[in-house]
Amino acid sequence: MLLLVIIATVGYVADQLTKAWAASSLDPMRPKNLIGSVLRLHLTRNAGAAFSIATNATWVLTIIASAVIIATIVVARRLHSRPWACALGLLIGGALGNLTDRFFRAPGGGRGHVVDFLELPHWPIFNVADMCVVTAACLIALLALLGIGLDGTRQSLVSRGADGPDDE
Repeated sequence: MLLLVIIATVGYVADQLTKAWAASSLDPMRPKNLIGSVLRLHLTRNAGAAFSIATNATWVLTIIASAVIIATIVVARRLHSRPWACALGLLIGGALGNLTDRFFRAPGGGRGHVVDFLELPHWPIFNVADMCVVTAACLIALLALLGIGLDGTRQSLVSRGADGPDDE
């Protein structure tokens, strides 16, 4: 559980510090190339989720993020696996980072706009919290595919009922 808390804290703090820097240092009208045109710093504020989905339902995103954080904390109480601690720590840190924006950035009250500032070609602009959530989702999918439980034990495909079609 300590590893989860450390990873969540590092992810959250990194997200908030980079957003504070971006909001105070970048001009939304003047993106800056960081690594050629491969990685640019481009300040924007996003009322929606990834790909600007649900821009008119920001409060719904706030409720979903809150529920994800609460559910993850409840699940984490059964945790005895370092890989799962890493995944869930990243999920909590990222979700909390964007949730903080929803509550404390304009217009506020659960409807705030998330600060995004990292831009790749042909991809939506994102932030450190988004990187944490996406990495967490990939780790969770990998751990589930490998059959690694929250307690660290590994189930075989046969014991999970995936031994193939019936021979009838």
